[in-house]
Amino acid sequence: MNPAIQVTHLSYRYHDGTEALRGVSFSVTTGECVGLLGPNGSGKSTLLLHLNGILPEKLDADGAVRILGQPVTPDNVETVRRQVGLVFQDPDDQLFCPSVAEDVAFGPRQLELTEAEVKARVEKALAQAGLAGFGHRATHHLSHGEKRRACLAGVLACEPSILVLDEPTSDLDPRGRREFKALLRQITATKLIATHDLELVVELCTRAIVLDRGTVVADGPVTELLDNEELMLAHGLERPHILRHHHPH
Repeated sequence: MNPAIQVTHLSYRYHDGTEALRGVSFSVTTGECVGLLGPNGSGKSTLLLHLNGILPEKLDADGAVRILGQPVTPDNVETVRRQVGLVFQDPDDQLFCPSVAEDVAFGPRQLELTEAEVKARVEKALAQAGLAGFGHRATHHLSHGEKRRACLAGVLACEPSILVLDEPTSDLDPRGRREFKALLRQITATKLIATHDLELVVELCTRAIVLDRGTVVADGPVTELLDNEELMLAHGLERPHILRHHHPH
């Protein structure tokens, strides 16, 4: 059985010479929910952009990134993008149609589905993202939390088998965070979530990968990693309060 995501010795430097990723290797099994942790500038977003072929600028066939066993190459980047749904950190980077329904329909329309199928997918995705009945709303009138859910709906409408999310709860208030976590919990796709929200990781993920300065510095069960105060502090993270209740010292 091929892993959903397999990354092997992935390195990447930006045009100015900055090394963003240095020999990153890990794999994610189908159905797993994995938290990707690390301080700002650790390479998390750069890594996520490699998973559906947005980076590198020139795709090569060295197989450093494989999705469901397939290397991300120019020939199959379209197929890969259908498998990997990427939810960006800033919803405004992702929403560009006037209404929510049009935005959510954009992806499915690229898949040569009938209009009826597109409509059915839009309805289903809006319901999954907690936005049933929002189709007619103007995207620019949505609250931040609603925009974030509209992005999620747009990705879910393409029915990807892997969901990759970049800081999905940043800028949400506590209720918005709770609601978004509840939505994610219902989604059965394989999930890789880059986040500073360690409570989300404790509640949703079984495993965590810590990235720092473009290198994987730890990879293991969530409770073990996040309870290691030394490791957390060494990489600009902190042990989440939620774990402190589990371990009264």
